[in-house]
Order: sequence, then structure tokens, then C-alpha cells
Amino acid sequence: MDALTEVLYTAEATTDAGGREGHVRSSDGIVEFDLARPKEFKGKGGEGTNPEQLFAAGYSACFMSALGRMARRARESIDGTTVTARVGIGPVEENRFGLDVELHVRMPEVDRETAEDLVEQAHQVCPYSNATRGNIDVRLTVED
Repeated sequence: MDALTEVLYTAEATTDAGGREGHVRSSDGIVEFDLARPKEFKGKGGEGTNPEQLFAAGYSACFMSALGRMARRARESIDGTTVTARVGIGPVEENRFGLDVELHVRMPEVDRETAEDLVEQAHQVCPYSNATRGNIDVRLTVED
């Protein structure tokens, strides 16, 4: 992995000892909420968010920005475009867990072949894609 030549921004958040069932707060106080394990992960669910939802939110937003950048370069419209990230968690072997990501992209103003090309280009420049490449399975789907 290539090292950064310059750090342009650093986000900071702190989670208390409750971990997945604790409380998280960003250093600027903009992000602050309780965490809760989903029911599917032996939790109560519905009482707070979880790391997988946060990762999905971050990845979808970052990927949308990368896709917008590629579309602007190609002079293609991003009107109505959406990126949905689905982040799964599960065991990879005894006592170890891993993540699985699906990115579903809908570009209603762009023909399918062009959309697929733009999605692949975005996958090459998106920081989340670069961070996960070779570490977790990321599947890209262009939807009609």
C-alpha cells in the first residue's frame, strides 16, 4: 500500500469501554451516539448504530464522491445517482471475524456500459476501495 505523501484531514472519534454497546463521540462533537449490537450479532438491536452501519455510510459517501469525480471528467450526468453499501460481518475462521462489502450503484442518466466503466474507475480512486483492496471482498453491482 502506498503511504500518504501528505495528511489533508484527520477524523478522530473515541469509543468508551462499552465497545459495540458503548458510546462514541467525535473530537468536534458533531458525531455522538450510543452503539448497539444488532440482533443478528447477539444484541438487542434498535437502540443505537453499529460499526458496520458507520462503515457502510462512510464507504457509500466516499464512493459517491469518487464516482462523481469520474463522471464529471467523462462529462456524464450523476443526476439521480445513488450508491448503497452493504457491509456484512462474519467469521473467517475460529475466533476471527471479517467484513464483506457490496456496492450497489444506480446511475439512471448513464447507459449501462458507461456506468460500469465509471464505477470501475471510481473503485480505483476511492480511498475506502484502496484501503480494503486485497483485505476484504468488495463486489460492485450496477443496477438499472
